[in-house]
Amino acid sequence: MIARPLLILFGLFSLLTACEEKIDLDLNAAASRVVIDAQLSDASAVQRIRISKSVAFDAAVGSSPITGASVIVKDNQNHSFTFQYEKDGNYIHRNFKPVVGRTYSLNVTVQKQQYSASSVMPAYVAVDSTRVLERNIAGKTYFFAALSFKDPIKTANYYLYTLSLNGKPFRFASAQSDQFNNGLRVIHYVSDLETELSPGDDIIVRRYCVDEKTYNYWSEYQNTNLSNAVPGNPTSNISNNALGYFSVAPVKAYTLKVAQQ
Repeated sequence: MIARPLLILFGLFSLLTACEEKIDLDLNAAASRVVIDAQLSDASAVQRIRISKSVAFDAAVGSSPITGASVIVKDNQNHSFTFQYEKDGNYIHRNFKPVVGRTYSLNVTVQKQQYSASSVMPAYVAVDSTRVLERNIAGKTYFFAALSFKDPIKTANYYLYTLSLNGKPFRFASAQSDQFNNGLRVIHYVSDLETELSPGDDIIVRRYCVDEKTYNYWSEYQNTNLSNAVPGNPTSNISNNALGYFSVAPVKAYTLKVAQQ
């Protein structure tokens, strides 16, 4: 569960300074639902889509893997990629590297039920520099990974950040758009939402340039957890009442270290 005080603090700080990922879903639902975790990128030719069923909150496992599904991704250039089941709900394609500018469609069949979604792969917006910044907020010191770049003026741009702290699995960090800084030079501040960064910490930030649908999913997740409302499931871009999301995006990783003081 995300530490709410740190998340609220990070959200406020981001607003004032705007000029293998973990997805936390509320699975305490009466009826089991299909969960599709499909984050495809150009980081590798090996792509993974995980398909599972939601389970009760107090169950021994977070989700129940689904076997026997049909999983196909197609692009708008008439290429088709059939994913093969391997283990733990993971369907894999080992020779598929998405291309910028193409539209990709996901089609999943589970026990004769159809689930579909689409995603456009945007161009990557280059980062000019990275560093770790120290900020004093309300009398306390916090560290942030800072990524500086020039936002393109002619297009709407959306960014998703995940972070690995000291070799641990990647977790969602933030979703940001250029709504208030289109075409400007921008610094995005990224931090772990569960653990405060400390001197000596090793950080890897993954920066995805995502389409609007993916941004809306993670922005809703982010805003729900920033509010006083009970965290819920973001609105999926996948049809037929599925949980999860489908995204195809370029990504780059940035390695930083919080300096010892």
